Formats: sequence, structure tokens, C-alpha cells
Amino acid sequence: MRWCSNCVLPDTRPNLIIGEDGVCNACKSHRTKRDIDWAGRETAFRQVVERARSQSEGYDCLIPVSGGKDSTWQVVKCLEYGLTPLAVTWKAPARTSIGQRNLDNLVALGVDHIDYQVNPKTEARFMVKAFERFGSTAVPMHLALFNMPLAIAARFRIPLMVWGENSAFEYGSVDDSLTGFRLDREWLRKYGVTHDTTAEDWVEQRFTRKELAAYFGPDTAALESLGLRAVFLGYYFPWDPESSLAVASEHGFTFAPGAARTGYYDYADIDDDFISLHHWMKWYKFGFTRLFDNLSLEIRNGRMTRGNALQIIREKGDQTPHADIDRFCVFAGLTRERFFAIAETFRNPDVWKRRGDGAWYIPGFILNDWRWE
Repeated sequence: MRWCSNCVLPDTRPNLIIGEDGVCNACKSHRTKRDIDWAGRETAFRQVVERARSQSEGYDCLIPVSGGKDSTWQVVKCLEYGLTPLAVTWKAPARTSIGQRNLDNLVALGVDHIDYQVNPKTEARFMVKAFERFGSTAVPMHLALFNMPLAIAARFRIPLMVWGENSAFEYGSVDDSLTGFRLDREWLRKYGVTHDTTAEDWVEQRFTRKELAAYFGPDTAALESLGLRAVFLGYYFPWDPESSLAVASEHGFTFAPGAARTGYYDYADIDDDFISLHHWMKWYKFGFTRLFDNLSLEIRNGRMTRGNALQIIREKGDQTPHADIDRFCVFAGLTRERFFAIAETFRNPDVWKRRGDGAWYIPGFILNDWRWE
């Protein structure tokens, strides 16, 4: 493993490349923000808004929302620019009470809203199947997050879909052409976190098409005839977790300080008890965790040094989300032993090695004094 000399991410992270200078492509992409003509980008967004308003028959745009800080920021921005949005939520099977309060607050800002819930029996089976096949309980979540809004936009003939950050830009992308303002099929295939699968690929794996109906999006022809434009607000306005938090907090978003579920940010990933499992599996597969992602953003935004970040990693230590794993096992009908046995099949042998005493460790880990237990 090679570690970026600027942030704390390794080259095992998908789509992250460390150059000969020792700096990763995500850090380099972030530096380009300083040279962006943000006034010009804002003008471009106004043109997108006018186009949507002139083409809409009802709702001007659709905003996929969870109730988190970023979706609150998205709603605020769209309302500020005079759009009439329809907000759409995939209802997580383990939505938290604070997540529900923040979602209610978001709707109260002044938007129509659809809370789309999948049959929990189907969702539980699908999550287990995805965990067994790819080591990710979140494949169904990401299929729902991207396809439900697309299907609803096509049904209501909404011309514009508004997302927040472009994760391909913030966390590393090989192809700079994918970091612009359009979410297309190629972006979904590569960065949609579905392991390059569609709902069709899961049919007949103990599922019927009708059971998976919520995970199918509109066909390409329907999208092309609609002329749907899907944009990332992070292309038009500087995206940063702290700045979007400030806007969201001004408009009623709340969180519990000092109670981070996973990673570093205590205001992120607070609406769903199961998202931590998705982040935690990075440890097995790639040798880093959500904490490393969050701290790398802090370094790039100048709020933290790399030395500070390393100390935080050392102090946090193991972040296995035991309570969330227990909740998932109850929901999915798994024992803890079965859950960890599945997770173990995804331990990456190119990253992990056995010590003489049988304990797993990562050669060349970013911290020499890490406690391998």
C-alpha cells in the first residue's frame, strides 16, 4: 500500500491514484477549486434554473433527500433560486429518530415530498444477498437512491434533478470529464456504488422482477425523450461539509455534538443505523475506514494538518459499529457469528497478512504503533 503524502488515504481506495510526487488525485482535484470562476459557475446555474422553469409542467426539479445536512442545503439552495422542487426520499429500513426530525424539518422548509419505502422483507433479503455477494449491505440502498428519483422524475416529467456533492470529485476520479455537472449512465455505472449491477442482474437470484420493482429506473429511451438534466450543486457552488452544515443548521437541522456514529463528523450519517456497516467494510477490503475519508477532507480544506489527522486515527482506534451490527442482524435474521463470517470472506489478502500469533495486520500501515487486535 502507498499512502498519500498530503492526506491520509491509501492507493487501495477505488479510483484513487497516487502520483509520482506522492500526492493523490483527490487532493489535486481539490486544489483546482481555488482556480474555479465561481461567479461564472453561479451564472451557469441560473441558466440551468431558467431552462428547468421554462420546460416544467409542474415541478421544476426533483431533489433526492435524506434529511441530512447536505439534502437540507440542496433544498435551501433550490428555493433561494426560485425553483419549485419535489423532494424524494428512499426510506432507510433503520431510520433514526433524529433522522426523522431532520426530514420533517426539511419538508417544512416548503417542499412537496414523497417518502418511498421498500417492502422490508424484500429489503432485508436483498441486503443479505448483497452482503454475501459483494461484502456490501448498501447495494440495494444505492440502487434505490439513484433509480427511485429517476423513475419519479420521468413519471412527473420533471426536467431537472439536483444532487449535492459529486463524490467522484471529492474522493478521487480517474476521468476528469466525470467531475462536471451531469450525472449520466456512465457516472452511475462507475460511481453509483452498485458494483456495476442493475436491478436486472438480481432477478432470479431468489427475487422476482415485481419484488425488485422499486430498484428499476426508467429505460434510457424514456430519459432521453424527457431530456432530464441531472446536476451536482457542488459543481456550481463550493461544496464543503462545514459550509453546508452551517447553512443547514441556520434552517433547523440538528445533531448531537460529540456523538459521531462512524468516522469523524458527528453531524454525518446520523439518519440511518445501517450506513455504518457499509463504511466499516472498507477496513476489510481496502485497509482504511470512513474516518480516513473525513480527515482527508479536513486536511484539504485547511482545517487540520496531516499530523493532527494521524493522531486522531491513533486515538479513535477500532471503530467497529457493534451496536449497529446487532441491529442489522435482528433485521436481517442473521447471527453475529454468521455476519462476521461473511465479512471475513472479504478480507483483502493483498492488504492483510497474518502475524506469527495469528492476528491480522496491514504491512506498511500509516501508523507504526497501531494496536492490531
